[in-house]
Amino acid sequence: MKTLLEKILTKAIAGERIEAGEALLLLEKGNLLDLGFAADRIRQRIHKNETVTFVVDRNINYTNVCESACAFCAFYRPVHHPESYILETEEIFEKIEETIALGGTQILMQGGLHPNLDLDYFIELFRAIKKRYNIHLHCLSPVEIFYLSKKSNLSIEEVLQKLVEAGLDSIPGGGAEILADEVRQKLSPGKVDAKNWLKVMETAHNVGLKTTATMMFGSIETFTQRITHLEAIRSLQDKTGGFTAFIPWSFQPANTALGGTEKSSWEYLKMLAVSRIYLDNIPNIQVSWVTQGPKVAQIALSFGANDFGSTMLEENVVQAAGASFRMTKDEIINVIRDAGKKPAQRNTLYEIISGF
Repeated sequence: MKTLLEKILTKAIAGERIEAGEALLLLEKGNLLDLGFAADRIRQRIHKNETVTFVVDRNINYTNVCESACAFCAFYRPVHHPESYILETEEIFEKIEETIALGGTQILMQGGLHPNLDLDYFIELFRAIKKRYNIHLHCLSPVEIFYLSKKSNLSIEEVLQKLVEAGLDSIPGGGAEILADEVRQKLSPGKVDAKNWLKVMETAHNVGLKTTATMMFGSIETFTQRITHLEAIRSLQDKTGGFTAFIPWSFQPANTALGGTEKSSWEYLKMLAVSRIYLDNIPNIQVSWVTQGPKVAQIALSFGANDFGSTMLEENVVQAAGASFRMTKDEIINVIRDAGKKPAQRNTLYEIISGF
């Protein structure tokens, strides 16, 4: 006779939706290898071949100044700090040119909540970029969008429409952390709450923008709160269908005010597998090699993930918290191949550009 855990996994493999309580049981009691097997079977059902995709891009942090002062962040600086900065437009152009020269198709641009940067700054910047370069602008997390809405006294929809007219193409899922306000009040009380993070995403989807979704786990949240996060993402996806991918990554404690101990690779793989099992309506699950390193990310390709993320020609936020992994395009291709998969470069919308 099958155990309850086996029944839940059998149901998920067959394509039936599991409930929040069942996902919690998997996270609390599930065997890692059983979860990985189920997640991989689900991945095979969604993606009929063994292709693993990646995108060539650069993560440009236009500023490190942020009013939120999150306890888990080692990157931000106060406005008058000697290490604070705002990138000059010409410097941003140079970074974009370097990215395009290396075959890049996407610029992921995020920063902080800078009190001196308003909506017009981003409108002018995006227009200037689009005038010069054929590049996809995957920019501004829901946290930044909400901040600009409050700052400009415009609705979220009005802000997004203005940014889209200026050249915004899609939105990254940053700033989600854990979508449970009891956690957010402790980690980032100056940041947008869970309801409004989701509202920005829903509005973005409604105006035609595709977005990703993320989860930073392993700080102070409970397993129940992790499942609350997954349920919020799944429910919104049921409503809008606007999420292209989900990226869970583990909290990096070094150099942060919060501190603590980094979660193990075992817990990362377990969280990744449960994400694939529970998020039955999100097509792509992305590894986090930037926090886990290439070897664990490679293993993650057998635990439900089908996407290797990006080359990240530049990354500053996670690096500030102690993670120092770097990978070239060729290294990503080789790691995917060595896992027995077929590497393919994609664009932001998960359309294949070329295979290798």
